[in-house]
Amino acid sequence: MRIKIIPPLVMLLFGGVMYLVTKILPFGQFDFFGRKELAAFLLGLAILMMFLALFQFKRIKTTTNPIDLTKTSALVVQGIFKYSRNPMYLAMLLVLLALGLRLGNAFNILVASGFVYYMNHFQIKFEEQALEKQFGKQYRVYKKNTRRWF
Repeated sequence: MRIKIIPPLVMLLFGGVMYLVTKILPFGQFDFFGRKELAAFLLGLAILMMFLALFQFKRIKTTTNPIDLTKTSALVVQGIFKYSRNPMYLAMLLVLLALGLRLGNAFNILVASGFVYYMNHFQIKFEEQALEKQFGKQYRVYKKNTRRWF
């Protein structure tokens, strides 16, 4: 199976669903002290994580394009990739969690969970197969030593 939807678009679609959930559901609203500040912190952490991951790709001179993995020239395992095999997807999840907090509807956690499910089954699974095919044992060792999300 070939991946056809770029992950940032998937994140935007799930963000749109979060917005609709907040507007349509007449219940599930919540608020707590520091909610907006926590959302801002998660968003800042996501931006930092994304910047660090993109920097690692640029430094090693390999592609960030998840649609065409044949252009991958190196396996990135240093920096933030020592702690997460998918820090860019983790950053997208943090953006969605920040949005969910900002919107203040408890049901948005289910939407964010749906994003994780979608990414695991329709994106990451195929990326891992391609990377294992291309990098073999090196990727299997990396996969064994580094968690998928965090």
